[in-house]
Amino acid sequence: MKKLSVIAIILASVAIAGEAFIFATQKEKNDDEILTRAIRADYRVYAPPMPDTLYFCGERVPLNLWYVREGLDRELVSNMYYQSSTLFIIKRATRVFPTIERILKEEGVPMDMKYLCVIESSLQNATSPAGAQGYWQFMKATGQKYGLEINDEIDMRNDLEASTHAACQYLKYLKRRLGSWTNAAAAYNCGEGGLEKRLSNQRQKSYYDLLLNRETQRYVYRILALKLILQHPQDYGYTVRRCDTYPELPFEEATLEGKDVDLVQFAVDHGASYKMLRTMNPWLQTDKLKNKSGKTYKVRIPTKKGTEYTTITKGKRDTTVIERI
Repeated sequence: MKKLSVIAIILASVAIAGEAFIFATQKEKNDDEILTRAIRADYRVYAPPMPDTLYFCGERVPLNLWYVREGLDRELVSNMYYQSSTLFIIKRATRVFPTIERILKEEGVPMDMKYLCVIESSLQNATSPAGAQGYWQFMKATGQKYGLEINDEIDMRNDLEASTHAACQYLKYLKRRLGSWTNAAAAYNCGEGGLEKRLSNQRQKSYYDLLLNRETQRYVYRILALKLILQHPQDYGYTVRRCDTYPELPFEEATLEGKDVDLVQFAVDHGASYKMLRTMNPWLQTDKLKNKSGKTYKVRIPTKKGTEYTTITKGKRDTTVIERI
């Protein structure tokens, strides 16, 4: 009798455990159904709109070719959904683009080349693992070739104006050598010799028809994708007001000359902090300038209230949504 009771208890326990398992399984299934309905109702991921026609530096992009269209689509998806990086680019563009655009116009280089600067550095003074530096990511030898002073104390790759002039000279040289602005942009990434060799070996004239290394294969499409997003941010999901962007910083020029200059003291003497001196003149590399050659430099000093946000924006909060950059 006692044995039968034990068996009954065991069977009852098994039955309870089975019911609990069925209940848990059913609950999990119900939870999955609720989650699925919520995703379908509330979550959306959109394919980016593709243009019917597109030009780069006045040169038509052959979107009729499936591999060109899909190459562009890939970069649009990647950058449309790389929200933090793309949003910061939109914010920085209002500070950086006016200077770049002015110099591109002076140099006779198409305005679309400002988007090359975007993908090179995200519009900031970046340093690559290979040692490329600045807004336009010059290697040391190339920067010096195009007139940039680069040494332990001074690195003009980090000066927006000087490096943009140098980039224009380099791009114009690439255009003359390779026949198109599109080829010039691709060669900016892989080098003129590398692209020229591939054009010759593959018996083609256009970047779009070449088989290239992965980075260069995507390079021009990334430029085009950022061009589309920055020219039509709302079409790609970005709603940014003017007051959300970074304004140009007001400054006054001061002359930096002499040898063994203490830059900390120089900043204080001009009513600024060393931090602001270096921030507004990122081409300065040390806190002491030996300047053995005795050169004279123009440095930017923030205006007396140039560090205050309300002064920089002149007290205005422009809430107009940006439609085009």
